This record gives sequence, structure tokens and C-alpha cells, in this order.
Amino acid sequence: MKKNKTIIYIIAVIVVLVLVNSIASQFYQRFDLTKDNRYTLSDSSKSIITDLDSPLIIDVFLEGDFPSEFRLLQTEVKQIIEEFQLETDQIIINYINPIADETTRQQYIEELTKQGLEPYINTDNSTGKVTQDIIFPWAYASYKDQRVKIPLLKRSITLGLQEQINNSVQSLEYAFADGFSKLVNTKAKKIAILKGNGELSDNYIADFLKTMQPYYNLGKFTLDSVTTNAQGTLDNLKQYDLIVAAKPSEPFSENEKLVLDQYTMSGGRSLWLTESVVMDKDSLYNDAGTSVSIMRDLKLNDFFFKYGFRVNPYFVKDLYSSPIMLAIGEGSQAQMQPIQWQYSPLAASNPKHPITKNLNLVKFDFASPIDTLKNDIKKTILLQSSPKSKLEGAPTTISLADVTKAPDESTYNLGSQNLAVLLEGEFTSVYDKRILPFKVTNFQSKSKPTKMVIISDGDIIKNEVVRNRPLELGFDQLTGKSFGNKEFLLNTVNYLLDDADTGLINIRAKEINIAFLDSDKIKENKGKWQLINIALPLAVLALFGFVFNYFRKKKYT
Repeated sequence: MKKNKTIIYIIAVIVVLVLVNSIASQFYQRFDLTKDNRYTLSDSSKSIITDLDSPLIIDVFLEGDFPSEFRLLQTEVKQIIEEFQLETDQIIINYINPIADETTRQQYIEELTKQGLEPYINTDNSTGKVTQDIIFPWAYASYKDQRVKIPLLKRSITLGLQEQINNSVQSLEYAFADGFSKLVNTKAKKIAILKGNGELSDNYIADFLKTMQPYYNLGKFTLDSVTTNAQGTLDNLKQYDLIVAAKPSEPFSENEKLVLDQYTMSGGRSLWLTESVVMDKDSLYNDAGTSVSIMRDLKLNDFFFKYGFRVNPYFVKDLYSSPIMLAIGEGSQAQMQPIQWQYSPLAASNPKHPITKNLNLVKFDFASPIDTLKNDIKKTILLQSSPKSKLEGAPTTISLADVTKAPDESTYNLGSQNLAVLLEGEFTSVYDKRILPFKVTNFQSKSKPTKMVIISDGDIIKNEVVRNRPLELGFDQLTGKSFGNKEFLLNTVNYLLDDADTGLINIRAKEINIAFLDSDKIKENKGKWQLINIALPLAVLALFGFVFNYFRKKKYT
């Protein structure tokens, strides 16, 4: 009888287990128990891949035996891709080690580098022996007949490797979602590149245009027709979602300003890269090595003042700045050397805003300070000079010879200066309660909710041109360093045009905290921890054996 009960109990347990597994197989649920929701994709990311109708193939080159920091990045990359794969079965992943085969290693390195996938050279001397690893922190995403490259490492010229890895992990979801968006989403938003007021030529904004092209429809727009058909010019401009004014150098007429004002009142967004003082670094490369800065009046002071800011007619000089290459010495003994150039501030970014979070230093040239004025518009400082800044008025003579003299640091005491500001809200028209320069159909004195960014240096968007070929925006050919200008402008445009709640740019605001071991403490206490981890367990084992044998002999002898 007892045996039959046991058999019935075992059969019942088996039946229950089968039923539970059968029911559980019909449901699948994952729970992200991390404090920062590291493994939870945002709704913006999910929406991009919801309607894939053909395979999206990802080739990841971050594969191989890496140092611990890159192993962490490697693990996080695989994890975020798995999260995307759980949303759709159309994602195919290939992990490729481009340097695994010694016979094809050099060929792979050359081909990937030529395609813009610059390798990271990791130098390690922690063991007393210097070793170098070539790492490709990149991925390709392919969909239908298109392919985009996805950077997995956010490089910085000021941060250590651990901080760079931390920033990269925080940006992984955005990096992949941004790449997928280029492939999947159709370009709906339109950007007007303003022309006709002495703006930079296409050759000097070529890399900016190339960067924006995968996301938006771009078109040139001149305001010249306001003299003959002002209302028609305004109606045409309203068809664009954003206007970009890249370093205008000729004054705006009242008719042009009214068109721009009513464009803003209709909810249009704006990106202004403008200056109050005229100076170009190239003008210094003459026999005298000097040039004179002069004030630039674009007739926009009242325009900007009404919206809530003012670009002051000064130069910001900063001790924390980019160097300039100068020939030091005489005759054949002269050598090119980097000398600190206080007129090129390296701007610090606002770490709390999605436009500038985890952003590399942004390089300015002859920037002016921006004052924010009190009104109902929300203002966010995006970029600032360092606290070691001073102002220089115009007109003034600027000489390359002054660079070789040590600056008087006591005069650099005016604190951080605003160089880029975001304005959001409902703007009041510049022409509210004023006589209009031309009759406007349905004049608006108050705008719809809109956004505007003002940057006090047109050169931030300017790429260098060598032999009539544009270089990458933010790349300084003389020093060989890359700055964050391109990423900053891309993030700015994305923020201005994205929906406030579901925009892709908001993924950048996600905070992920990565815990790293302190390498300095590891080196200092290396012997101690080796002793604890190796010698101590052996000593405890020996002590246990001694005590065990002692009591065993005592019991049985």
C-alpha cells in the first residue's frame, strides 16, 4: 500500500511538472532588475525595428581577446544586440575578428581603415612589458541595399580609457538605434540652408551636409526674393522644418528679418551660427603675421534681443584652448611646434542635456560671449569656455608673435563664458506692436512652441579644405586631433527636429553606471592580494589538515 502511494506521488509530480513547463512555454517574459534599466530598450528604439520587412544584418568587428575594459564593452554590445533581437526575428548578427588570421590581417586593417573604421591602438604596460593591441570598435549595419557604420567606442582626447568605455556603454543603444534609423526610416523633415547673406560656401560646410543627408532632406534657400515677393518667400520658407544660418557676413534687411520672424512664429526651428566680430585665422598667415579684428553688424541685435539673448562684440580668450602650429626658430633651423592659442577655446559641454552628454571637446575659433536675457523663454547653456577666460574687445590687432609669449594668467579671471545656448518656448514676435516693413497674411505676434540654438562662432561648422577637398568636420589637420564639432551639430539638429517625447535624441539621456577596478590601487596592492588569494587558501588548507590529523590520531591512538 505504501509503495503504491509513492508511485502515485511520483506520477503526480511528473504530471504537474509537465503541465507547468507546457504552460510556461506559451509565455515568455524578461525582467530587467538593474537599477538603471540598462537592458530595457526605449520605445524610440523599438519603434524603429518594428516593421522590418527584410533582414537587418549586423557585422560586429569587436571580437577577439581584449583587455578587461574592452571585454566589458564587448559584453555590453552583445547584450544590447540581444535586446534588439528579442523585438524582431529579422536581425542577423555576425561577430568578426578582422585580425585573427595572420595571413589576411594587414589586408583587413588597411581595408577597414580606408572605409573610415579607424582602429584603436591599446598600449598596456601594467605587467612591466609594453604591449600593443589593435582593436576595431566598430560595426556595420546593412538593410536592403544600404549600409551604415556604427561606432562602438566614444573616443575622447581628454578622458582615460575607462571613462571612454563608460561613455560608450551609455551610448550603445543610441549608436545602434541611430544607425538603424538611417537605414529604415524615410527622410520626412526638411532643412533650409540659408544663402544670400554671405554664409559659408558649400565647400566649407560639405561634411556637415554629408552628415545630415542620411537623416533629412536638405535644400538651399535664399531670401533675395523678399524685395519682389516677400509673402511668397515666407510661404516657401514655412515648408521647411529647420533653417541653418552658417556664419552670415552680410546684414539682413527688415523684410528678411520679418520673414525669419514669422517663420519662427509659425513654429519653425532655427540654428544660428553667427559672430559679432570679424576675424579669420587664415588672415594671420601673412608676412607681418598680424591682422585687425573689426565689429560685424548683421542688423540682428534687436532680432536676437527680443528672443532673449545677445551676442556681445568681444573675443573669448581661454587658457584651456587648442594649439596652433607655428615655425619656431630661424632659417633652416625653424621647426613646426604646437603653441597654445587662446583664441581657440575648447568648450566644456553640459553633461545633463542629451545634446551634449558624453560629448568630446568642441573646438571654437574666435568665439564671442553670449548673454541670456530675462523673458519667458527657457534657456539652457550647452557649451561654455573654461573658468580661466578673459574677453578682448574690437577693433584690436592680433599677432601670431604674441602666441609665443607666456600669458598673464591673473588676467584670465572672468569665469566661464556662454558659447552655445538652447532656447525653447513660445517666442514673442520682434515686430509685435511695430509697423511692419510689408503686409503679412495672418501676422502672428506669439509663436507656437518651438526651439532655437544660437552658437557664437560660425567656424564651428566649418571643415578644412585641402586641395579643394573637404576634410572631416572637427578634424584639425595641423595637430591631427578630432574634436566633437560634428557630433555636437548632429545632436543639435536631431534635438531641434525630434519629437519632445519619442525622439531618438532622448536615448542619449539614459544614465548607466559602470563600476571599474582602480588600476592604481591594483598596482599598489598587487602583492597583498596575490598573497591573500594564493597563499592564504593554502595556509588554511594546511591548518585544516594539521588539526584534522591531530584529532584523528588522538581519537584512535
